[in-house]
Amino acid sequence: MTTILPSFREAGAGPGVVCLHANASSSSQWRGLIEMLAPDYRVLAADAYGVGKGPAWPVDRVVRLGDEVALLEPLFARAGRPLSLVGHSYGAAVALIAALRQPRSVKALALYEPTLFSVVDAESPSPNDVDGIRNAVALAATALEADDLNSAAQHFIDFWMGTGAWAQTPENRRGPIAASIRNVGGWADALFKEPTPLDAFATLNVPAVHDRRALPALLSKRGPTPDPGSPAGRGHGVRGAGTHGPSHASAARERSNLPISLAELTNRRAIRYRPQAPAGFQSEGMPLG
Repeated sequence: MTTILPSFREAGAGPGVVCLHANASSSSQWRGLIEMLAPDYRVLAADAYGVGKGPAWPVDRVVRLGDEVALLEPLFARAGRPLSLVGHSYGAAVALIAALRQPRSVKALALYEPTLFSVVDAESPSPNDVDGIRNAVALAATALEADDLNSAAQHFIDFWMGTGAWAQTPENRRGPIAASIRNVGGWADALFKEPTPLDAFATLNVPAVHDRRALPALLSKRGPTPDPGSPAGRGHGVRGAGTHGPSHASAARERSNLPISLAELTNRRAIRYRPQAPAGFQSEGMPLG
C-alpha cells in the first residue's frame, strides 16, 4: 500500500507547532503565524486533502476526520512530540480528533471556531446553529450537480464571508477556491457525520484556547481545559491580508478578538497571536470556512 505524504511548509527551530487550515484554504493561511513563531518554534503547516498541493480528495472511499489525522501523522512525527496544534474551522475539528487519538503527544490546543457540526447536532437536533451551513452546502451541492462551480462557490463563500463576498473576490483568486469547492460535500460529510461524541472530549486534559460559538461553548463545559483568557467573540472569518474580513451567516456579525496564546499555553512566554490581525494571518484571499 502506497503511503500518501502531505505537502507542507516549515520554518524555525524549537518546540513543534502544527497549524491546520480551514476549508477551501491551504497552508498559506498560516504564513504570517509561521513568520511570527519561527524564531522560537518549529512551525509546520500542511495542505489537507483536495487543496493547495495536498493529495487529491479520495473518490474511492468516504473521508472522515480521522483520515485527515492519518494524513498528518508524518508531520506530527517531524514536529516532534509533544507538540502544539493550532486549527481554524475544519482544521480545528481535525485538531480535536488528533488530540483525542494522541493525548500524550499534544501539549496545547489553539482552536478558532472548530466546525465539528456533528457534536452540535447531537446536543441540539435541527433546527439549530448549524442549519445555515447545512443549507449553504445543500445549495452548493445542487450547483455542482449542474456543473456550475461559480454558483457553488458563491453559496459557500457568501455564507461564511457575507452576501456579495464572492462577487468581490479578485478574479485571479477565484480559480483555486472554485476548484476546491468540488469537495464541499466531502467536507460536510466529514463534519456532520463524525462519530466522536461530545463526552469523549472530557478525556482531554490539555491547556486550550478557543472562541465561544456553538461547539466551542459546549467544549468549554466538557472538553479541553480552557485558558482563562479565552474571549467571547463572534464571526467565523478571520481578517487577514487580502481577505474580506470576518463574518457569519447569523444576524450577529461581530468581529472575534480571539487571542491564540500559544506561547502562554505552553510555557507562559509573552507571544500572542491574534488571527484578526493582518500581521499574524494570511489567507491568499481564500475563504475561511
